[in-house]
Formats: sequence, C-alpha cells, structure tokens
Amino acid sequence: MNLKLLLFLIFLCSTLVSAQSPNKILSQANKAHGGEKALKSVRAWRFSGKITRQSDGASGVYQSFAGSPNLYGEAFDLNGFEYSVGYNGKSGWTRDSKNGLRTLTGDASRDFQAETFYRNQRWVDAKAEKTKISAGGKANINGKAANAVILTTAKGVRIKLFFDAATNLLLREEIPNGDAVKIIDYADYRKVNNIPEAFSIVSKIGDETFEIKLDEIKHNPQIAKSTFDFPNISNEPLPEIKILLDEVRANADKIDAILENYSYKETRIEREINKAGNLVEKESETVLLTFYKGFRIRRLIEKNGKPLSASEQAKEDKDVEKQVEEIEEKIAKREKREAQSNRSAKTPAEENRRITLSDALKGSLLVNPRRERLRGRDVIVFDYEPNPQFKPQTRLEKLFAFCTGAVWVDPNSKQVVRLEAFLTQSAGNFIGKVKRGASFSLENELINEEIWLPSRADVNLSVKILFAGININNLIKYGDYSKSRVEVKDAAVDDPQKP
Repeated sequence: MNLKLLLFLIFLCSTLVSAQSPNKILSQANKAHGGEKALKSVRAWRFSGKITRQSDGASGVYQSFAGSPNLYGEAFDLNGFEYSVGYNGKSGWTRDSKNGLRTLTGDASRDFQAETFYRNQRWVDAKAEKTKISAGGKANINGKAANAVILTTAKGVRIKLFFDAATNLLLREEIPNGDAVKIIDYADYRKVNNIPEAFSIVSKIGDETFEIKLDEIKHNPQIAKSTFDFPNISNEPLPEIKILLDEVRANADKIDAILENYSYKETRIEREINKAGNLVEKESETVLLTFYKGFRIRRLIEKNGKPLSASEQAKEDKDVEKQVEEIEEKIAKREKREAQSNRSAKTPAEENRRITLSDALKGSLLVNPRRERLRGRDVIVFDYEPNPQFKPQTRLEKLFAFCTGAVWVDPNSKQVVRLEAFLTQSAGNFIGKVKRGASFSLENELINEEIWLPSRADVNLSVKILFAGININNLIKYGDYSKSRVEVKDAAVDDPQKP
C-alpha cells in the first residue's frame, strides 16, 4: 500500500471516530447520568440552595421544582428582590418585585413551554416528542472539550446541550428565553439515587450572572399541583368566566355583522426543521379574505411572495364566483327548510359559519381567572383543561375536550384577544388522528377600536391518516385590514375596495 493512501485511510478513520452522531452522544449521556430507565423514573424533583448575583454580591434562597409531564417552577429572592416563574401545564407566568405579575405571551411563552418539557424529560424522550436532534459541533466549555447536540422542538425552539467529551456529563445548556438566551453551566456532580446531579450552577441571562449552590436535590417528592398555578394576589372581584363566555357568544352575531365589512390578507407560511435544526420556510401563499353573508370568501393572490400569472388569476376569479353561488344555494336551502319546519334548525350550511369560543370550550374546566393588562388594555385571563365528566358529541367538542391552554378576553368589547391550545392526548380514529402535542396559538389586534381581528397564528400538529403521517408547521400572518362593503364577485384582486 502506498504511503499517501495509508495516510488518507488513517485520516479518514480518525475523522469517523471523532465525528460522533448526536444520537450516540445522547446515548452516552444517558449512561453517564444513571441510565435511561433511572432518568425516566424521576417523575418530579425539587432543588433548593443559595443564589448569588455576581454583579453586586446580593444573595438569597433559591428553589426550583418540576412535575411530569409539564409542570415547572423557579423562585428566588436577592436581598428582598423576589422573582418567580411557573408553568402549570396550561400557561406560563412570571412575577418579580419590579414588574409585578403577568402571564407569558408570544416567544417568551413558547420558549418557556419548551423549557418546561425539557426540565421534566431532559433529552430522554426527544424522539417521542418529535424533537429534531442534530449535531452542534465541538466546543470548549470552561476548559473542557465538549460535544454539542441541538434539540429543536416542533415550534422551532432550539435548545443546545454541551456534554463533557471525557465523562459525557452535561456541562452547559443554551435555552431561548424570549429576546434573550439563558446560558447555564453545570459542575460539582454528586449522585442522588444513583443519578449524577450538578450541585453547582452558573446561570447567565442577559447582562446578569447568577451563581447557585444547591444544598439538596430530591427526586419524586410530593409537590401539590397548585404550587405551579398563577398566584392569586388580588382581592379585586372577577367575573364568572362562564357568564363572560356567554356574553362573548351573545356578542358573536354583532361581531359577524361588523366583520362582513372588512377585507384583509392572510399569508400562510409552511415551515420545516432542516438537518441543522433550523426552522426554515418552505413555501407561502397569500389570500384575500372577505365575508359574504356570514361566510368566508377566499381569493388566492400570491404564491411565494409573487403575484399570480394571468391564467392563475382567471382560475381564481372563477373559483370566487363558484364560492358565491354555492353560498347562495346553501342559504336558499336553509331558508326553505326553516320555513317548512318553522324553526331554525342547524343545517350543513351553518357548519361553515364561525365557531364561538363558548362552543369550543363547552367541555372544558375553566380555572385560574385573573385580571391583567395586555397591549395597553384590561383583560380577563383564564386557563382551561379537560373535564373528565364531559361527553363530547361533535368533532370540535371531541378535539377541544383533550386540550389545555389559556384565553385572554377583553371584558369591555366581549371579544377574544388571545388564545393558546395544546392537545394533551391523541384525538381521532383509525382513519385520521391528530397526535398528542399538537398546538395552536392566536393573537388578535384591535382594529378601528371596534373589533379584534387576527394578527398572527401558529399551527403545529402531526396527523396520521390511515398509514401515512403528515406534519403541519404553519405560521399565519394577517394584515392590510380594510373596512369596506366588498362585492366579492366583482372586486379586483389588486383593489379590494373596488365596488
């Protein structure tokens, strides 16, 4: 064998040995941390000790705690400055002596929810939770060689883990936290129930660095679920949530009438997680939405940010005409049927009408009501969870009967401001099933001081249809709201207000 070929083979072998797969790194980490079975046996935990802020030396008591599958909390005080954060399985909240108490929203809510699952399951159930596992390269963490692994959740939250190349113990976590990234270093490992746990933690958030020295770590302690709930610190009376939802429902017809005067655009962006663990856009389409006699009319106007061709435009025009004709036929049939029966029976045409929040939450327990400020307005926030006594009848009821989440309602306008939903167990049958973990969030904005309309929605779910699986990861953006009486059959695509 010639020398050049030998050297090449040696180089190739050394490269293959050093370039471990992320799955192998996690497998070695499992063994180093006591084994997968031992890690899964920890269904709850509590850490307690002392925290010190390095900038000024302020110190106090620290504790964090978790309960499977999605309960997590952390609290500390620094010379009288109190801070706490919690996720109760439905919504996340934060409280401190400076900014008070509030429910987390937007990216902060998404990131904290991802961290909560990670705190309970570590990396052990990443595959089962449809988390993308990818290589993060090599690094030097506090003088130690480390192998990095990136966990990307279905919502695109990237958690980066660094494992000691020699011991395979966790050295560092990098976890998104809204606009910032938390960097958490671990050291001083000691065994707790034969599972190595770090008793020295250094946490960096923004410009602040905190040193945590733990005194005690308990596995599977008894922690009341109420420990994770939104703190009740106000004596201000709250409305009865069911009555508030009834008022929202009673207001729906008025809102529908206002909505018929609006046109707006909806851009649906399909996303996927690539091999590097990044959430990237695949394709997009923009549609113009109008409402015609209580029914939605959709007209495609752009694909991947580009206007339609002449032939595509002509096809869309015909499709809109067909939608209007079908609506007129449905209304005529409904009116004829109602006239014959002399009652307002539910008809197939009404299946396409807007479903109210009261309908969706009919089978849910409504808990943790509180008053908050959101985007400069007073709102009522409450969580919801499945009611085991409820027997769902419709497909919508069956789906929401398995959901948890939170709702923000404007008590003055009797409209929904924000909604979050998370599917706690798979729903459907052998033909089609939405898998556990599906999530949906909706942000509304107040338009013309009269109606809350969508501004952004995140849809993330996995559907099994017969033997095929479909993953849906969509970001939907809404905008260009225009108040006008649009005649959908004649309106030009580039001029939604044309009569």
